[in-house]
Amino acid sequence: MSTIDRRKFLGATAGVAAIGATGALRAVAADESAPPAAAASDRPPAPPIIKLGKTGVEMSRLGQGTGVHGSDRQSDQTRMGFTKLIDLMHHAYDRGIRFFDLADLYGTHIYFREALRSMDRSKLAILSKMWWRYDGPEDQTSLPERRQMARTTLERFRHELSTDYIDIVLLHCLMKPGWDQQMGPYMDVLNEAKAKGQVKAVGCSCHDIGAMRTAAASPWVDVMLARINMKGGKEVRMDGSREEIETVLRTARQNGKAVIGMKIFGEGQLVDQRDACIKYAQEAGLLDAMTIGFHKPEQIDDVLGLMHKYPVRPLV
Repeated sequence: MSTIDRRKFLGATAGVAAIGATGALRAVAADESAPPAAAASDRPPAPPIIKLGKTGVEMSRLGQGTGVHGSDRQSDQTRMGFTKLIDLMHHAYDRGIRFFDLADLYGTHIYFREALRSMDRSKLAILSKMWWRYDGPEDQTSLPERRQMARTTLERFRHELSTDYIDIVLLHCLMKPGWDQQMGPYMDVLNEAKAKGQVKAVGCSCHDIGAMRTAAASPWVDVMLARINMKGGKEVRMDGSREEIETVLRTARQNGKAVIGMKIFGEGQLVDQRDACIKYAQEAGLLDAMTIGFHKPEQIDDVLGLMHKYPVRPLV
């Protein structure tokens, strides 16, 4: 459906035109995605549809991520170009993916709005994230001002996505243990939106183990988006050792939180071990769902095949 972007997938290495299967596998190592799958005729099984914890949201266990190297309202996915990203989203939907992971920081709302025109909105889950850092220094804005900023942001989200409601809205990239005090104005507004039916579930994505521990204990959090993979450690984009993260997520589950995993391939660093990565994600008993930032249709098919190979074990 789309051709290989040489800057992202092949780099500057000479002689890559004749790259083979092993070379192609390593060529995507910089991406949060899987390598090419087998023949296109080998259609993989669709991912299972799950109920996300206690939220009432139904979605596929696998989600299409859109934020690899995301910042300043762009990402590797948006840099593919409008047509290629829309086509990729359509391929994901055709393969049974009913969970799309977006964010204001990635700039992917308007891309998904176009893809959504040919999807059944009632049968999929949209997740987005509020990048509250755009609202200026806290010591220079009052609580009412920050509440109004949050309300305006949510209205913009719904307009950009052309939808009456967003299934899951998260506070994006929390990095302080005391975030539950800092984020009070945003939490208040998200509570209002839930009461109005504009948002079904709320929570946070965390990039710090202290912030994760707070999220695991917070009564406000419905959903945690957590960095987790089979290896653990900051070198593979996790916020602690595998054992430390597993302990926090067990606590979160005991407290009734739904958990969505990200960085399953360590932002591409573990792509050569993708079989083991998916086996771990499926069998750890910690994840309701996972999101992976694909770049190519073949990568979606590959991961779906691996998920079928390793059926999910009961959650703790």
